[in-house]
Amino acid sequence: MTDQSADIRPGSPASAGAVAAKSTGELPLWVVVLGWELRRGRQVILHGEVNDRYWIWQRPASFRDVLSEYLEVTGAEVVVWWDPLDGMTFPRPGHHERFAELLLNLGRADVGAVGEPPVEDEHQSDQNQNPQNPYQQDPDTEQAARPGSRRAASERAGRRVLAPRGSRAALPTDINEALDLARRVVASPLAATAFVFQDLDAALPTGDPTSAEGYLRLRAAMAGAVAPLQAAGKEPFRRNAVLAVTGNLARLPDWLNTEDPRVVPLRVNRPDQDERRWWLGQLRPGLHGVDAGTDLEPLVRATDGLAGWELDALVRTSMLRGIPADHPAKLLNELRFNVRTNPWERLDRTVIADSAAALGTKVIGQQAAVTAVADALNTAYAGVEFGSSGTARPRGVFFFVGPTGVGKTELAKAVTWLLFGDEAAFARFDMSEYREEHAAERLAGAPPGYVGYEQGGELTRRVQERPFSVLLFDEIEKAHPVVLDKFLQIIEDGRLTDGRGQTAYFSQTLVIFTSNTGADAMWDLVRGAADDLPYERIQEHFMREVEAAFQAMHRPEIFGRLKPGVVVFDLLRSQYVTGIANRLLDQLAESALEDRKIVLDLDRPGLCAWILARMQLPENARYGGRQIRNELEGLRVALAGYVVETNPAEGSRLRVGVSADGVFDIAGADPIGTPTMNGTADWNPDGRGV
Repeated sequence: MTDQSADIRPGSPASAGAVAAKSTGELPLWVVVLGWELRRGRQVILHGEVNDRYWIWQRPASFRDVLSEYLEVTGAEVVVWWDPLDGMTFPRPGHHERFAELLLNLGRADVGAVGEPPVEDEHQSDQNQNPQNPYQQDPDTEQAARPGSRRAASERAGRRVLAPRGSRAALPTDINEALDLARRVVASPLAATAFVFQDLDAALPTGDPTSAEGYLRLRAAMAGAVAPLQAAGKEPFRRNAVLAVTGNLARLPDWLNTEDPRVVPLRVNRPDQDERRWWLGQLRPGLHGVDAGTDLEPLVRATDGLAGWELDALVRTSMLRGIPADHPAKLLNELRFNVRTNPWERLDRTVIADSAAALGTKVIGQQAAVTAVADALNTAYAGVEFGSSGTARPRGVFFFVGPTGVGKTELAKAVTWLLFGDEAAFARFDMSEYREEHAAERLAGAPPGYVGYEQGGELTRRVQERPFSVLLFDEIEKAHPVVLDKFLQIIEDGRLTDGRGQTAYFSQTLVIFTSNTGADAMWDLVRGAADDLPYERIQEHFMREVEAAFQAMHRPEIFGRLKPGVVVFDLLRSQYVTGIANRLLDQLAESALEDRKIVLDLDRPGLCAWILARMQLPENARYGGRQIRNELEGLRVALAGYVVETNPAEGSRLRVGVSADGVFDIAGADPIGTPTMNGTADWNPDGRGV
């Protein structure tokens, strides 16, 4: 045992100021709190990061080593550890021999008189006890314990403990035998002992009705533990410890810690800032390009939420990739995403510089929205932030709001193609499917014990699989307010942890929310020709409506964080109707040529004049560019009907127009490369006019 270990024994100067030791990160906080709870006379269920790595007394150690050594140096003469794989073991040197000696001493002191579980005939049982082995009956006795009884289980456990060393049979592996043995030992004040039962849920699954007896044994051991007669340190003295360890508290029965105030849960959290500062200081020699004068504080702040093993992997990544500690954002990206080529860094500067023009060709009539998005892309590309904390947040967060059908979703898709050149990088989540409170579990995953827990969350799984993405949350106003709280965490912290405890990082994503909030009320402002209403009035109206909506949901803090990214889309003005109509007509002509080898001779002036007149109607203008497509849907249906009825040959040319009363005219024309086309007549289906 090192001097540092000896310094924290109860009664020593360091143990009296355990908080001082914690403040430098030398002891994990959960260790300090555990010591307090034990001295309060409580037993503890440790849960959370129980498979992590920790630093204690200037060296790395596993959870098992940290806990067992701390129990030993704070007074436990014997620390016994049980887990489903190895059964009962002794993590501290010499404790196996001490335990065997302890059992012999307990036998001489008549352990049955101190906390022994009741038996049918206690007097007869004590008479039949072999004084050399308190758990083995005298072979001459005629009465033997029943094979299935708790007395029999304890006897088997005792015989195994006192069996020759080196034999696997020397220690009990059955959980019930181990619990019964622990119950007998901790109920004696003759020695300071500590039992740790790890992963009990694997041996006693809560779904199995027979497991209840095992947990009752555990609770009985916790309740029956007494303080040793020769306890170390100052009062108040702790009782003999019976600790349970699990990765997830939900895997143990609730009543184990809710029905007995002497049993408390203690979460083992990931390293806090003090601990990270201490650990990274110890790991400093492994960081690339670091000397004694290098300031590690930016790295300490940036590593919030990392586990101990992840800190170790971060230092290894620094050395492997040659990334210095004073570039925490780049170092964390390499750790989390494990990619050498960052799509953001691969972007051509001229592409970003010309993004407004490129996006403007995709989304017609929304110059203000396109300019706002282009400015944000410039900022994301340049990587300019207010401090290092911004590096963990998404590359950009937008809130697209405006009338329906004006290009909000289309602009999101155009941004995806501009940045990543891959439609698969675009993910759309329809918020109308998240109206209920429980729907929030779909994003981050169901908690343990609920259906879908194993699958994780839809959003977290998507980001874990494709961290470089554009995420569109469509019609966000339809989502339940609880769902919005998830987005607040994403916007502020850039991460979201699913029900399985796995974290998705959003630092390489572009997050876009869309909303039609205030769209219906906008038409009260129009009251005539939409072209007469200036964009500034539209912008003012939607900003006011969005803020009021968040206030009504009691989520003003979300609006405060979204406000810089609010992009108001203009209504569709008449000068842009023709451009959208021509784009749709181009798509129709390309499809006919590619699929049927038919050339469409479109009467564009007539078709555009007709669609412009249709879009002047108030009931059509409300639906924006989407209504233009709806109007031209009749043309697509008429063209398909003509093809089915006449079966034109490949290379045919068709004249396409529209009459004054809205009936589409489709007729055969001269085929490509031939003088005329015989037997073709105008095709005017009855009832297909719009």
